[in-house]
Amino acid sequence: MLLDIALYLAVGAAAGLLAGLLGVGGGLIIVAALAWLLPLRGFPADHVMHVALATSLASIIFTSLSSARSHWKRGSVLWPSVKALVPGLVIGGLAGAQFASLLPSNVLRFVVAGYCLVAAAQLRYGQVRPGHAETGAAPAGPRLLAAGVAIGVVSALVGIGGGSMTVPLLVWLGVAPVRAVGTSAACGFAIAVASALGFVYGGHAAASGLPTGSLGFVYLPAVAGIALASILVAPLGVRLAHALSGAALKQVFAGFLVLMGIVVAFSG
Repeated sequence: MLLDIALYLAVGAAAGLLAGLLGVGGGLIIVAALAWLLPLRGFPADHVMHVALATSLASIIFTSLSSARSHWKRGSVLWPSVKALVPGLVIGGLAGAQFASLLPSNVLRFVVAGYCLVAAAQLRYGQVRPGHAETGAAPAGPRLLAAGVAIGVVSALVGIGGGSMTVPLLVWLGVAPVRAVGTSAACGFAIAVASALGFVYGGHAAASGLPTGSLGFVYLPAVAGIALASILVAPLGVRLAHALSGAALKQVFAGFLVLMGIVVAFSG
């Protein structure tokens, strides 16, 4: 039990650092770690990835709050963009969680791994759209509502707070990378709440016989350890984000995504 707690705290610390630094709730590192750990703790193989995704999203509820608060204090959250994205994120998160609950665990494993590699390539080689240089303006409007639905669905399928999509989208629309990171952190809260609720329902519907401490597909002991550490460490990531250049942030983010894709792919 003590070893489990130590592992959850370590994963949470890494997730919190990435939440502040990259605008994500550390979801990919949580999913990758749990994909390795849960089979060793007696979780049924058929639902390892479901639990990993659901637990990641539940912990992101707390991580994203800590990260968003730190970014807000530094003035790097574009609230008009958050307001435009949130309705779509909630709809997409709920729908994506329901769909993920129906997919086999091994299918989800390769969905997550493939997503990591595609997102890394997009961030590494994608460019800001011509005519949309950094202006400081906050993108808004119906286009962000539609984008929010897509981001919410994919986020639920891969257990993340959406930063690896929201950040590139906002950068493409001309937002400075550090402000895109802060805005993404705020959006991650909406995605996490909606998706986690979807997985709670999906887990009960699956009647999967999960270990004690499970709420649907959400494993509460892991959520507690991960959330505690991530909340404490997220402000450090925010400080690092503001110390690095925009180009450096993009390179760090892309390299991180490639590493997580490899880890998840071989965790089975």
